[in-house]
Parts: sequence; C-alpha cells; structure tokens
Amino acid sequence: MRTNDMISILSGSVLVGFGFFLLTLAAACLVRPELAKRFLSSFASSAAAHYGEMCGRLVVGVAIIIGSPAMWLPNVLQAFGWIIVVTTVGLLLIPWRWHHAYSKWAIPLVLHRLRLFGVVSGLLAVFILYNVSRAFV
Repeated sequence: MRTNDMISILSGSVLVGFGFFLLTLAAACLVRPELAKRFLSSFASSAAAHYGEMCGRLVVGVAIIIGSPAMWLPNVLQAFGWIIVVTTVGLLLIPWRWHHAYSKWAIPLVLHRLRLFGVVSGLLAVFILYNVSRAFV
C-alpha cells in the first residue's frame, strides 16, 4: 500500500471518528442535557484536559486539511481545517490557565443555548460524514 493511500485512510478514519463524536455530542445535548453539560464543563479544567483537547483538535484539523481536496467545498473545508490548526497552536502557546479562564466565560454561553449547540453539532457531523463518504468511499 502506498504512503498516500495510508494517509488518506488514516485521515478518513479520523474524520469518521470526529463525525460520530459530533453526532454523539448532538444526541447528548438534545436527549441527555445534564450529561452534555458535565462533559462540556470539563473542557480546560486541568492541564491534562487542556493538552488532551489540543491533541484531538490538532489531529482533526490536520485530517480535514489532508482530506479537503477530495471533498465537496474543498476550499471551505481547508480553511476550516487551518482555522482549527492555527487556533490550536495559539492555545498551545498560552498557559492552560488562560484557556481555563476563557472556558469559564465561554462554556456558560454554550450551556445556555445547549439545544442550538446540539443541532449545530449534528449538522456539522452530517456535513463531515457526507464529505468523507464522497471523498473516501
């Protein structure tokens, strides 16, 4: 198997996982809001959580960039991937306590509109999974 094929398979697999993560998050927001609130409230709660989130974001951002040329709206997806990567690098360059302080401000805004957040997460999941199916199937 060629290296490019392996990278495409890995990228597609990461994006499928991300799509299902978003679907699960959407379902939790709509069906089990208390569970979703606990999960979202844990973001940036410790240095380990911060770095774990950043690793996940970086992997997803790179996977979107790699997979975007074969997807519908490749320029939009490539820009989205780069936004994820650049903001992740920015968050890695600041102390995690700053991220934690920001999350104390931002998370209540999300929790106040949890159903809307769930719907948007679901729509993004469908968009990602649709694009993966177009590009890799």
